[in-house]
Amino acid sequence: MSGVNARDNPIRGPGTSLAQWQASRALQAVPTITAQLLLPHDGRLVVVAPHPDDEVLMCGGLLSRFAGQEEQLLLVSVTDGEGSHPCSLTWPASRLRQARPLESAHALERLGLHLPGLDWRRLGLPDTQVPALEGALTEQLQGLLRPGDRVLTTWRHDAHCDHDAVGRACAEAARRCDARLMEIPVWAWHWAEPEDRRLPWLRARKLMLDPQCLALKRHAIAAHTSQLSPDATTGAAPVLSPAALARLLQPFELIFL
Repeated sequence: MSGVNARDNPIRGPGTSLAQWQASRALQAVPTITAQLLLPHDGRLVVVAPHPDDEVLMCGGLLSRFAGQEEQLLLVSVTDGEGSHPCSLTWPASRLRQARPLESAHALERLGLHLPGLDWRRLGLPDTQVPALEGALTEQLQGLLRPGDRVLTTWRHDAHCDHDAVGRACAEAARRCDARLMEIPVWAWHWAEPEDRRLPWLRARKLMLDPQCLALKRHAIAAHTSQLSPDATTGAAPVLSPAALARLLQPFELIFL
């Protein structure tokens, strides 16, 4: 996760609480799906993350299932997440550009993934500037995808400029390559309402996480130390607040098919 543009920013305030989501009739009605149905037996999962940490926030539980099967996984990091702490003296962009990919590496190891065996592409696009490069990103992704791939990324209407642009680029690249798109909300848990009609409930499925899988995901998120502490030099709260973590660590991952 990373910084967002201030203009028309819906990601403000405490957001919708976990308790409100747990009482959501729409969320309760979402059917479950198994990993076996999501992914073909001999297919490849391509996870496209706008920023370091989005891959774990989106689908850390699903990723943990690929321990020992890294050859069936392609991870694409679109940016290095250097925009998460504007004006910070503790976390200037130069430091974040180095630290955040390392945090991602530690997080993936905590999920049980063997990094030397993982195909992990870092594209290095500028954080918060992905919309301006959406066409070029689509071309890059098209060159990485194969027919039949399952492409999992952030939802195109997540309300973060990079998340939305990456979602759109993945959708277009998947269409061109005859791959299947799957989208996951990240910021929508904050700004959406429990019965929100803007969410594509009919496309939604829950991938349930058992306690061990959820514990691995929690441990992996904890590797992203830059995102978990307040910034004394700017007075900014943690990027990943306790409320945000509670929403993202529910015992399922919500996927729009």
